[in-house]
Order: sequence, then C-alpha cells, then structure tokens
Amino acid sequence: MRGPSFPRRPRGFIFDLDGTLVANMALHEEAFALFTNRHGLPRLTGDMRARLDGKRNRDIFPILFERPLSPEEQSRFADEKEQLYRERSRGRLAPLPGLLRLLDTLERRRLPTALATSAPLENVAHTLSELGLTRRLTQVVRSDTVARGKPHPDVFLAAAQLIEIRPEDCLAFEDAPAGVLAARAAGMGCVALTTSFPAGTFAAHGAEPDAAVPDFDVFLAGPGAWLLEAEAP
Repeated sequence: MRGPSFPRRPRGFIFDLDGTLVANMALHEEAFALFTNRHGLPRLTGDMRARLDGKRNRDIFPILFERPLSPEEQSRFADEKEQLYRERSRGRLAPLPGLLRLLDTLERRRLPTALATSAPLENVAHTLSELGLTRRLTQVVRSDTVARGKPHPDVFLAAAQLIEIRPEDCLAFEDAPAGVLAARAAGMGCVALTTSFPAGTFAAHGAEPDAAVPDFDVFLAGPGAWLLEAEAP
C-alpha cells in the first residue's frame, strides 16, 4: 500500500456504489454475460471491464454494439441489463467488511458523506435497500444527472457541492480505474477498493490512488486509523 497523500483530516467522504460499498461486480458481470449472449455480442474480457467499469450505460453500450445508438435503444438496452442485475443480486448483497463501522465513525464525528455513482436510479434504490443503507446514505449524485460521466470529474464535483465541502478536502472511495481518474480530476484524495481489480490494474490504466485496500476494515487499520483515535475533549 502506498503512503496516502490525501489530507490527513478529510472533511468529506464520497463513495462510489457498485464494487465499493459492496463486492457485487461479479453479479454485474453475470448480467452482462447474459445480455451479450442474447444480443450476439462478444463476452466482456477483463481488459474491457477495466476500461468500461464505472462508466455510464450511455457511454458503455455504444462501445459494446460498436455503433451509435438511438435514445430508445439506449434506454431499452440499459433497462434490460440492469433488470438482469437486480434479479440476480436480490438477497445476495452485503456491505463490504468495515463499511458499517466506518459509517458509524463518520456519523459520530459529524463528517458528511455522499454517493457519486454511475448506477441508474433503480439500481441505487435497489442496492441501498439490499444493504440496509437507504436511510444512512441519502446524499446521492448519479452520473446520468451531470454533463459528463466518469472518468470526468463532474459527478464527484457535484457530490462535494451537495455536502458543501471543497473537493480538495474530500476523500473518495472507488473500485474502478475510471472512478479513480474522476476523483483525481476533481482534486480529491482517493482510496481504491480492490474488490473488482487488483491494485496493479489501476496503475496500468493511468489511475493511481493514494492507497489500495481490500475493504474498509483494512482502511481503518491503515490510512484511516486516525478516524478511530479518541477525540479531544
């Protein structure tokens, strides 16, 4: 793990959703495998996933089909694939180890949190409900509501604005190279969760996080240990 260069005392914490709060990218991969098989498309390779994970559906599907898509096609294909994901993930999702402990700590310290995700609205609602976090993570910015998706910084900048913390005072958590690039472009420190890709994948795609950890327990034992220190009276 690299020594973190993010501020020792970030004032805001911004989380990606899929692959970050929950190790669910294998379920998305299952859904994509069914989708590509139905439509006679090549199955996603690991390299393709490293390039596409974290991006918006509207940016992914034209690449898969290798042609421009009409708005109606975009909507239909996205709905089909995401319905497959929701069906397969129901009852199978659990918070990443240490996540609840981290959220408890941030709440106790009154440090604001937000989600910055490329997931569509229905998936956000589904996944947060499955994780039991609907009432705990209420500040959400989706990439389909900003001008540009990841790896551009728009969704992270909007999340920082939502919680009224300067981007440079925020720490982002991501699981995909595109997300790390987006957080970096927003001027934030960034911790990569290696739930979806090994640590070396980030550097291979030009996306270097400040630290890479397998889960939030390891984050709290390492670069985030300061959060557990007794607060001054």
